[in-house]
Amino acid sequence: MHEATNNWKRWLGLSAIIVVADLATKAWISSSFAPGEVLKVTPFFNLVLVYNTGAAFSFLASAGGWQRWFFMGVSVVVSIAIVWMLSRRDNHPLVSAALALVLGGALGNLYDRVTLGHVVDFVQLHAAGYYWPAFNVADSAITIGVVLLVWDSLVGKNQEVRT
Repeated sequence: MHEATNNWKRWLGLSAIIVVADLATKAWISSSFAPGEVLKVTPFFNLVLVYNTGAAFSFLASAGGWQRWFFMGVSVVVSIAIVWMLSRRDNHPLVSAALALVLGGALGNLYDRVTLGHVVDFVQLHAAGYYWPAFNVADSAITIGVVLLVWDSLVGKNQEVRT
C-alpha cells in the first residue's frame, strides 16, 4: 500500500492526544472542585468548574434538554465527515492538523454529553470586569482548528502544497 494512503491515520493520533488531554483535565477538575468553585490563578485567569448543557459559550444552554441530543448528533456527523476528509487530505498538513484538532475536540465534548449529559468547562478568562464564558481543552482545540482552517482558506491558496 502506498505510504501517502496511510498518512492520514497519523492525524488520528493527534485527535486521540486531544481527547486524552481533554478527558484527563476534566477528570482532574471534576475531582478537585465543587460546581461553581473558583480558584484565581492570575489577575486574568481562573479555574472554575462549570457544567455546560449548551454549545460553545453556553449557546442554547437553557433550551430545555433537546439540545443535548442535537449536539450529540451534530458531533457524530461532523466527526464522520472529518475522518472522511482526513483520509483524502493527507498531502495538506495544515488542513489535516486543523481537522484533527476539531475532531479531537468534538469527540472530547461528545464523550461528556453522552456520559454526563453536559460538558465540563473549567478555564475562565477575564479582564476589567468582563468574563469570557468558561471553556475546556476540547473547545480550545476546536477553536485553534477552525482558525487554522480559516487561515488556510485565506492564504493557503497562494502557497504550493509540498508532498
